[in-house]
Amino acid sequence: MPPSNPADSGPDLNATIKSHLPPAAADKLPHIPSSAAEAKDEAKAAASGLATQLRSFAAGGFGGVCAVVVGHPFDLVKVRMQTAEKGVYSSAVDVVRKSIARDGLRRGLYAGVSAPLVGVTPMFAVSFWGYDLGKQIVTTMTPPSPSGTLSIAQISTAGFFSAVPMTAITAPFERVKVILQVQGSRLKPGEEPKYKGGLDVVKKLYAEGGLRSVFRGSAATLARDGPGSAAYFAAYEYIKRRLTPKDEVTGKPKGELSLLAITAAGGAAGVAMWIPVFPVDTVKSRLQTAEGNVSVGGVVRELYGKGGVKAFFPGFGPALARAVPANAATFLGVEVAHQAMRKAFDKEEKF
Repeated sequence: MPPSNPADSGPDLNATIKSHLPPAAADKLPHIPSSAAEAKDEAKAAASGLATQLRSFAAGGFGGVCAVVVGHPFDLVKVRMQTAEKGVYSSAVDVVRKSIARDGLRRGLYAGVSAPLVGVTPMFAVSFWGYDLGKQIVTTMTPPSPSGTLSIAQISTAGFFSAVPMTAITAPFERVKVILQVQGSRLKPGEEPKYKGGLDVVKKLYAEGGLRSVFRGSAATLARDGPGSAAYFAAYEYIKRRLTPKDEVTGKPKGELSLLAITAAGGAAGVAMWIPVFPVDTVKSRLQTAEGNVSVGGVVRELYGKGGVKAFFPGFGPALARAVPANAATFLGVEVAHQAMRKAFDKEEKF
């Protein structure tokens, strides 16, 4: 006759099953709840983990919208300098002046903004969701410190992981964005633009080369965003920890970081992201705006042949100039969204 109390059978059942398995397999066997209360606690923990990931997804999306609104004009200048022939623009200011003279203030500085606005919410949402998931994966592989804090190396690994799912969204949207950003600067007087908008770009790219054409530059995008995201999240977390107020006696963090400090950490993280990967971004922009069949190797040889190493850094100044306000806005948006969700859903938490 089975025991009347489930708590009497749970531990025995776990031990019995593990005793019949090799140690390597037994260690990975999930725990079977020994009582209804334990099962309820585990279900609650799983729901809490899902809620955390959903919040990261939503906060990342809001942060992405903030980044586009603030950073798109800088990005447009960067892309036009990266893709223009030598001598077309003398400086970033020259790009702005000529763009506004040709297309007006709104179209001149926000050309191609529809693609990132449509794509940025899922793109940043997936990035911050992937980062949160990456931290969970890293934690299972290498345990955090006794206080539960991940090391900067662990943060960096989680950041690299976030770029993997994000690339599936980033690559096609950036392909559309850069095409729209540069087509105006390549038109002859009186010539009609080839593409009418983001959807038109997708339709014509698909008609010309199928999904392969739409997703051109995916490998280059991952090569940029993998190391870039690793540096991005690691720099943000490092600076955030340095700026967080600490207890003078214990040395442990106390209180919450101010929004001004979050903004500073976000801006610095953006600079840290661009410095190691900018040449890869130049190759990606060239690859995604080129006509016909091109390869990464062909783009690299062409760039180096025209200007040496310096040819891989056009628009570097505008990129860094954009990195500070755009990424400050990103992390500020993410933190504000998290705070709003905590106030809305965590009724017992006090701020």
